[in-house]
Order: sequence, then structure tokens, then C-alpha cells
Amino acid sequence: MTALPSLFVSHGAPLFAVDAGTTGPALQAWGATLPADLRGIVIMSPHWMARSPAVMTTPQPSTWHDFGGFPPALYELNYPAPGSPALGYEVIAALKAAGITAQPDDTRPLDHGTWVPLMHMLPQANVPVVQVALPIGYGSREVYAMGAALADLRAQGVLVMGSGSMTHNLGEFFGGERAVAPYVTEFSRWIETQLSTGNLDALLAYRVHAPHASRAHPSEDHFLPLFFALGAAGADARPNYLSREVMYSMLAMDAFTLQ
Repeated sequence: MTALPSLFVSHGAPLFAVDAGTTGPALQAWGATLPADLRGIVIMSPHWMARSPAVMTTPQPSTWHDFGGFPPALYELNYPAPGSPALGYEVIAALKAAGITAQPDDTRPLDHGTWVPLMHMLPQANVPVVQVALPIGYGSREVYAMGAALADLRAQGVLVMGSGSMTHNLGEFFGGERAVAPYVTEFSRWIETQLSTGNLDALLAYRVHAPHASRAHPSEDHFLPLFFALGAAGADARPNYLSREVMYSMLAMDAFTLQ
């Protein structure tokens, strides 16, 4: 079987579920190209952070509306994708083989960092989903290693993806501005350049090298899933962009495959 690409998506604000912009249709169009026999999706979202590595083994995860203060319509949405305990334990075994001990979690629901982008990408909700926790205290190199440990799954009918945000400064989200903030574009295109040229060292040290890194990400949690996808794709992977949209002036919605 030909190895699938890995995928990074920016899931934006919870409103992305109903305000799709141009990114939602782009994800849906790409999702329609996935093989019919896709065995599962293994995804890291920053909305599951754990003290140590953990993997979802929930047979039928519920849709968790893990946010507040949004329109009632959001709380009525449901994404009834099945889980896959068997795939979850495959992920745990692959992580263990790479020296990373992960614990199963058979009660974990799907958080909005997972189900919101998947509602656009695979609206039929018929592909098993397994979430992988983002361990508290992990940086870019540790998350990259977690993704790299799962690289072989891509040739076994499994899509490995990271869901986060290309930029994520919520202190500015409520500022009411509508024009795209220049730092958002400068940071996003710097990341694209490093991905396109294979400059892994610069990417791993983006906090030092990328313009406006601290403003784009006051905390790292929403950026680190990019390294999960990049690790699964490998250092030689290059991006194919599905979206470069910016929403609410400061949320870069970049989405791309890596292969």
C-alpha cells in the first residue's frame, strides 16, 4: 500500500464548525480524495493535554463541546465517528518501540480540536478516530519523536494528523480587528518556507528563529501538533498547502499535507 501523507490542520475557533470560510471546503475536497478503505485516523489535538503520553482506546467516543459562550447551534453538533481500541493499542505499541511509554484511556471523548476539522474533512463520520494526548512539558523535538514513531502506520491505511493553529494569540482574538495582522502573514510564510526547503533544524527551533514567534504563539500548545504531523511524514517531506486563509485577523488557518 502506498503511504498516505500526514496532515496538519488549523482548527481555528469553535465557530469554524459553522463558519467554514474557505478552509472548510478545502478540507472537504481533500477528504473526498482519501481511499475508501482508510483504516483510521490518529490525531493529536492541543485540547487533550496529559501529564504523560496517553492514547484514546474509547470504542465509541462522544462529541465533547469543550468550550463556552458560543451560539447554541454549536452545542447541537455531533460527530459520531467510532473509535478503535485495536488501533489505539497499535499506537501504544509503536510508541513503546520508540522508547515512549503511553497509557490507554478508554473514556476519552473527541474534543473540538478533533471533531470540528473532521466534520469538514469527513462529514460522513465513518472512519475510526484515535486521539493522542499532547504531554505537558513536551517541546517540538519530543512531539516530533512521537510522530516519527508512528510513521509506519501511514503505509497501513492510517492517516496521521496534527490539529492546532498556525497562529493562536487569543488575547487578540477579542480585539475586534478585521484586517489581517502583518505578523500573522510573516510568521506563517516563514514556516512555509522552512517546510518547503526542508529546514528541520530551524523549524524545531522556531521559537528562536521565526519572526514574531512569541506573539503568534504566547504558549506553544496549538503549534506543537504540527511537529506530530511532520515527524510522521519524515524530514524529507514537503508540504502541499490546502489553505492559507486567515480568520478574525489573527487566526491563520493554514492546512497542508506532508509527503
